[in-house]
Amino acid sequence: MKAIDIEVETTMTRKNAILAASAVVLDEDTRFLLVQRAHPPDQGCWTLPGGRVEPGETLEQAVIREVPEETGLAVRVVRELEQLDVPDGDGGVYEIHDFLAERIGGEAIAGDDAADIGWFAQEQLGNLVLTPDLLLYLRRYGVYP
Repeated sequence: MKAIDIEVETTMTRKNAILAASAVVLDEDTRFLLVQRAHPPDQGCWTLPGGRVEPGETLEQAVIREVPEETGLAVRVVRELEQLDVPDGDGGVYEIHDFLAERIGGEAIAGDDAADIGWFAQEQLGNLVLTPDLLLYLRRYGVYP
């Protein structure tokens, strides 16, 4: 299914959902690229880089735009991992599409939406304050043991 088909289908079936996309980016040492959220919800928590899908944008285009905005790193989308629903804290829901992506360039620097960014080994993730259920999702995607 093409990304545009997913976006249209989602918009038609879930009118109140906020469509978002994020990326699992691993480096050559299999470390995860994470951003520390600078704003609510989950301010101060570490999570995957990503954000809202803009009008007229495909899910993949949103990932390619959002990751550099938050991290300074350019990425290429490899494939979609899964879609999940996350409450927005105000009675709504974010419909998040997570993608596997690979770094293709850029310099790592925290953008406006990120308090910090970093590369973390699998064994470090359990010691971080992460967004709710992030490790569960990473396990479900098959990228975390």
